[in-house]
Amino acid sequence: MYDANPLIQHLRAASVGREDAVFATQPKTAGGDVTFGALFARAEQMAAALVSRGVEPGDRVAVQVHKSLAAIELYLGTVMAGAIFLPLNTAYTDAEVAYFIADATPRVFVCDPDRETGLREVAGAAEIVTLDRNGQGTLSVLADGQGGFDPVAREADDLAAILYTSGTTGRSKGAMLSHANLYSNSLTLRDYWQFTSDDVLIHALPIFHTHGLFVATNVALLSGASVVFLPGFDGEAILDAMPGATALMGVPTFYTRLLADPRLTRESAANMRLFISGSAPLLVDTHEQWEMRTGHRILERYGMTETNMSTSNPYKGERRAGTVGFPLPGVEARVMKDGAEVPTGEIGVLEVRGPNVFQGYWQMPEKTAEELQADGWFITGDMAKIDADGYVTIVGRQKDLVITGGFNVYPKEVESLIDDLPGVLESAVIGVPHPDFGEAVVAVVVPEGEGTSAEAITAALSGQLARFKQPKEIILLDALPRNTMGKVQKKALREEYAGLFA
Repeated sequence: MYDANPLIQHLRAASVGREDAVFATQPKTAGGDVTFGALFARAEQMAAALVSRGVEPGDRVAVQVHKSLAAIELYLGTVMAGAIFLPLNTAYTDAEVAYFIADATPRVFVCDPDRETGLREVAGAAEIVTLDRNGQGTLSVLADGQGGFDPVAREADDLAAILYTSGTTGRSKGAMLSHANLYSNSLTLRDYWQFTSDDVLIHALPIFHTHGLFVATNVALLSGASVVFLPGFDGEAILDAMPGATALMGVPTFYTRLLADPRLTRESAANMRLFISGSAPLLVDTHEQWEMRTGHRILERYGMTETNMSTSNPYKGERRAGTVGFPLPGVEARVMKDGAEVPTGEIGVLEVRGPNVFQGYWQMPEKTAEELQADGWFITGDMAKIDADGYVTIVGRQKDLVITGGFNVYPKEVESLIDDLPGVLESAVIGVPHPDFGEAVVAVVVPEGEGTSAEAITAALSGQLARFKQPKEIILLDALPRNTMGKVQKKALREEYAGLFA
């Protein structure tokens, strides 16, 4: 009965005949172990519950909830219902959520019960239902009364998800991902990274973005692997799980924090076969320390919300620190400058093409045309080079996007809020190296008159921005550096404060 729904069909296929096998191991307080059969049965109930609230094929289901297996079941259920899954970062404030709701106009908005009162004011026409970190709430009650559900027929190019990503103007853009985008990329990664039903993946990533939801979860389901399902990063829990696990997917912050724990040794990692890192650059020093401590070389890969994964260092072969490996099978990559492909080893803007590339930006045809070319090439905006051996190295970003702890922060959004504060003349927000987060958000502010303090600015931003967007340091200057054309020289600021968190 799953055959009519391409993504669900592929995700379900690996567990056919293994319904009693455990998909996820988690603490009893969170619901205990869950089998593949129970996972998909509950997903069917979620689908039926959504349909009972008026959800039709193509409708958006916006979700801002804590990580739980119930949230995974909601994702699967949304796709089963033929709807479009729209996960939102749990750190977003009510004011930030208001934009996404207004832009995507979801039929249903699922939120944590503790946030319901505030979010109801920004929900618009969307019906609010709730789901907490233990899988309880009004959505759970709705699902309890449902029976089975036959997945709604969808085509490969129909949308399965919209994920919002920072835009070049500071306005978030909804990247539209189809059934084919998601299952094709996950199938490629499953095979490239050699995942099988013998694997046990430590799942400590959040599930509101590509890495935790469409890479970790989908790859595990497609391979019939089981997961140790953690609510978030917990170094002690990860180390406790490693002797019985085979793989870990993480961001650089995971690895720097684990390296600080003396229990990380070759013995503790003896059963592991693969450590994967992405979402932000991994320092060469971290690569070297990890290999020295564990005997394993981290596999670094590269992707974006718009493309899922595009490149990866090889599973078998040389994993080169500082590079993101080769284009994945079926994916093309080229480096362009002034409309022409650059010679080998030279720097330009990275473009990729393949079945993983998204369908465009939600309700932004002009922006889609700017970045997704008619022949299928997507302009990533990342500066890169490809060496003679074919390894891709990301050397910077064409725009000023800051990636902190794996999350994107566009400076203009933060600057606009700071500039509107009383006592502020202007500001420049930059990213500088940080040993834990990869990059840290730093605001350089020019006060207007006396009385403006870094503490006052921090306090003013606390209710307006998600924590990961809030500056970790605010520096007050008399003036911002500018070139002869009057443009603020952010490069000079980044260079001056590069050692701020050293």
